[in-house]
Amino acid sequence: MTRTLQEVHLSHRSNWLRAAVLGANDGILSTSSLVLGVAGSGASGGAIVTAGVAGAVAGALSMAAGEYVSVSSQSDTEKADLSLERRELAADPEGELLELAAVYRERGLPEELAEQVARALSTRDAFAAHVRDELGLEEGRRARPLQAAWSSAAAFSAGAALPLVAAVAAPGSIRTPAIVAVTLLALALLGTTGARLGGAPRLAATARVLLWGAAAMAITYAIGAAVGTVT
Repeated sequence: MTRTLQEVHLSHRSNWLRAAVLGANDGILSTSSLVLGVAGSGASGGAIVTAGVAGAVAGALSMAAGEYVSVSSQSDTEKADLSLERRELAADPEGELLELAAVYRERGLPEELAEQVARALSTRDAFAAHVRDELGLEEGRRARPLQAAWSSAAAFSAGAALPLVAAVAAPGSIRTPAIVAVTLLALALLGTTGARLGGAPRLAATARVLLWGAAAMAITYAIGAAVGTVT
């Protein structure tokens, strides 16, 4: 007897994974860049930590608000499409059946089979069939504003905590290299974890976040040092 292996697809994770990875990456990188910029200006340890905490709180709230507004706009568009489809099904069910059959013909089914499939699925749940196959709005991939908001804020806060801990715990003489080291390690772990959860190549994802992270920290530190010299 041949055993059938069930395939495990990862695309259902796309919504929350995107928000979580984006939030954590921003939390790590923006907070570390902020404290490094302040450190580069020659500020005291208290000022560096205060700036980092303020940036972490503001960033988490900003991420939550931004994600909620953005994903809410997408959700509103989806709801409008769903309402329109309900009205069309109520007004012209036969026309919508032909429209659904046309979708299946365009995907390669013979005309007779396409009509049979459309009738069978419409008999079971016409609205669900149109939502899935005509609009392409699968349940697991629909916009969820609250989920995106809280996951982004939580991920940002978790990421921001890492460079903040380094700024607080490290002695003043090694504070800057400690923040850089912790940030690069955290970014590498984030890139690897995000790639593994999403089924993407790990090396490329890790190298990408490390490259941009190092560049952001270097530029911010240099600007902070320049401003500190001038002022």
